[in-house]
Amino acid sequence: MKRDDRPAVLFDLDGTMTDPFEGITRSIQYALEKMGRIAPAADDLRWCIGPPLTEGFKVLLETEDAAAIGRAIQLYRERYTTVGKFENRVIDGIPQTLEGFADAGYRLIVATSKPRSYTLDILDHFDLARHFDAVHGSELDGRNSDKADLIRHIVRQEAVESAAATMIGDRLHDIVGANANGIASIGVLWGYGDRAELEGAGAGRIAERPEDLPALVESMKAAVVG
Repeated sequence: MKRDDRPAVLFDLDGTMTDPFEGITRSIQYALEKMGRIAPAADDLRWCIGPPLTEGFKVLLETEDAAAIGRAIQLYRERYTTVGKFENRVIDGIPQTLEGFADAGYRLIVATSKPRSYTLDILDHFDLARHFDAVHGSELDGRNSDKADLIRHIVRQEAVESAAATMIGDRLHDIVGANANGIASIGVLWGYGDRAELEGAGAGRIAERPEDLPALVESMKAAVVG
């Protein structure tokens, strides 16, 4: 593998680059109703955006039964793969921010717990794929759905220098996963995690707007060098 010495910036997808609220919540409701359950209102499902689906359905179905959880995920994907993944919108300011990072010489990598196949479709649909050097997500069988495992995989696969990398995400899973791999982290406030969640997980910086990200990454680099 040819060595790439550019510092890497890892971006979460849901809640960080796009707002998937409608597609995810409608697909969860669809799955629960197909299983004969009363589905919560969409606003009551906001907490499900970010963590792996397995975790969400464990709570919603009040079970640890792998077969029931697997059935719920299958039904969720039945709707999400055809309709839900495009019930989505790009966060204002994200395309310009990505362009700025690329122009400044950063290597951009997607790091999402969403299955990689869905992620590629979404990035292509919203014209975001062109900004990234690599795209990594979970597998449909659940591998790399844990953010720490995913980032560890990315570090190995892409030969990322952890000390020079930054993870950007909106939920505690992004921050915990980065910390577990010795990578600096920035929590964003326009997604589905609040300041308390992100700071409690150990975020190195907090961003209030996408346009704040480049300066925050630079400040973290300076702190490491200093």
